[in-house]
Amino acid sequence: MEPAQEKFMSVFAQIQRDGAQDLLQYLQKSDFFTAPASNRRHLSVEGGLCLHSLHVYERLLKNLQNEYGKNVPYSLETIAIVALLHDVCKVNFYTIDYKNQKIDGVWQQVPYYKIEDTLPYGHGEKSVYIVNGFMRLTREEAMAINWHMGAFDDRCKGMGMQTMSEAFSKFPLAFWLHISDMQATYLDEQSE
Repeated sequence: MEPAQEKFMSVFAQIQRDGAQDLLQYLQKSDFFTAPASNRRHLSVEGGLCLHSLHVYERLLKNLQNEYGKNVPYSLETIAIVALLHDVCKVNFYTIDYKNQKIDGVWQQVPYYKIEDTLPYGHGEKSVYIVNGFMRLTREEAMAINWHMGAFDDRCKGMGMQTMSEAFSKFPLAFWLHISDMQATYLDEQSE
């Protein structure tokens, strides 16, 4: 087992909810531990999705501890759920394809990750849908996962921005997960 997968399993062990083990088995049978985090931006490498999920977990835990000290208003289980599972929408989402690229003046076939969305349900809302198929999320957990993309979410056009803002206001964990996801993506993963 790869170190990132081992760490993921260790953090996931904090999730004791009914259905969590079925969800873990689903992830293990899927490409979750080998999939990239993106097709061309951050961690577009094998195992990137698992690593990104861990980076978000570490950022979220640190952000909440910095903000609230010893009085973090969320359980370690909730923190693990929203951070580790916010991007399960990317399970079985990428395939490897090939494109022509000039390398040292010679055209060569090089692999790249191609999006092949077999369940076009959106992004955050798709992750909520998948996780809820295995275990029950609290309303705050569902809102956090649903809105983790913040203004980058395609739904944030017109009144969608107001809806996202309301979610952040009523469910602060959604804001914290979004910030942690952005920090992981743009600060932790740019050089990886």
